[in-house]
Amino acid sequence: MNNRAAAGNDRAYWLATMLRIADPMIKALASRKLCATMPVENKKEEQLQYSHLEALARTLVGMAPWLENPAQDAEEEKLRVHYGELVRAGLDAATDPESPDFLNFSHGQQPIVDTAFLANAILRAPNTLWHRLDSRVKGNLVKAMKATRTRKPAFNNWLLFAAMTETALGVMGEDWDKMRVDFALKQHEQWYLGDGMYGDGVHYHADYYNSFVIQPMLVDIIEHVHGHDVDWAGMRENILIRAQRYAALQERSISPEGTFPVTGRSLAYRFGAFQSLAHIALRRELPEGVAPAQVRSALSAVIRRLIEAPGTFDEAGWLKIGLCGHQPELGETYISTGSLYLCNAVFLPLGLPADDEFWQGAETPWTSQKVWSGQTVAIDKAL
Repeated sequence: MNNRAAAGNDRAYWLATMLRIADPMIKALASRKLCATMPVENKKEEQLQYSHLEALARTLVGMAPWLENPAQDAEEEKLRVHYGELVRAGLDAATDPESPDFLNFSHGQQPIVDTAFLANAILRAPNTLWHRLDSRVKGNLVKAMKATRTRKPAFNNWLLFAAMTETALGVMGEDWDKMRVDFALKQHEQWYLGDGMYGDGVHYHADYYNSFVIQPMLVDIIEHVHGHDVDWAGMRENILIRAQRYAALQERSISPEGTFPVTGRSLAYRFGAFQSLAHIALRRELPEGVAPAQVRSALSAVIRRLIEAPGTFDEAGWLKIGLCGHQPELGETYISTGSLYLCNAVFLPLGLPADDEFWQGAETPWTSQKVWSGQTVAIDKAL
């Protein structure tokens, strides 16, 4: 197989894998059978009330760019249109108070998190996930999102969840709380530690929350609000530069074999750990010296390594808790089946057209492959 064919097959593999992960949830919710049919693996029974919204929001935050942008291939376009229709039916089912799948936006702390992931998905696919909804569904969705305002987010990355929901409400033409946005942005500026890394709250944490939440949400929030306030406009450049640096660190962390350091909490989100790198690739803003094709090649290796591990899915196609296969011991008490679908965030570059350099560039060694095989590599340097 030549390199060009391999690149084309990478896109097909990414798409097939994303849909394999998402399909059971999307189809169940569209038919209003999610709560009845989705198995929920957890360590604390109270997580059951949150798991279904987690599955919806986290699936869509990764799928959104693909759902939003027409495909160049006719068969892929049919799939995109079909899944867009299913997702809109699912949003109706999730927010209709009369639906058996009316999801929990209003009780407990966890819905603050997953309303924000849903809001982020709306920012990434406003036509598919907002403008094309009928007025009844729009009204129900707005009520559901605003229901999270009754609880206070934790004093850490959770500040961004409140800010993300308010940002999306503003983009949707609704009233939005600028103070929640301002507090999150300015507090994270205080928590910046240097060299592209933010603390998760006051302290540094050796985990992947800069990628799961912090950097992608900061970028998406600032891109939508910087025109509303002079202080926010002044923050935009640094937020983007830091995200680029963190993307460079993420690319360098992928081993020649497609593995990565097993550090920190929430490892059961699998390759969702690379949302930030995927996000910067989607934005076509990869740092100097990092080619789109090497990022595709590196992420493809990670995806294959994890998704093909025995035990990743149950017999009905739902994800199981673990990093490489079924490893329930890696699930914290807040982890349940729905939580796992943040892995879909790695698929953000599917929002790029098939003829983009990311997909068309020849298969390319990534940094660790080059250095450990004795090839020439650029010196790394701090921001």
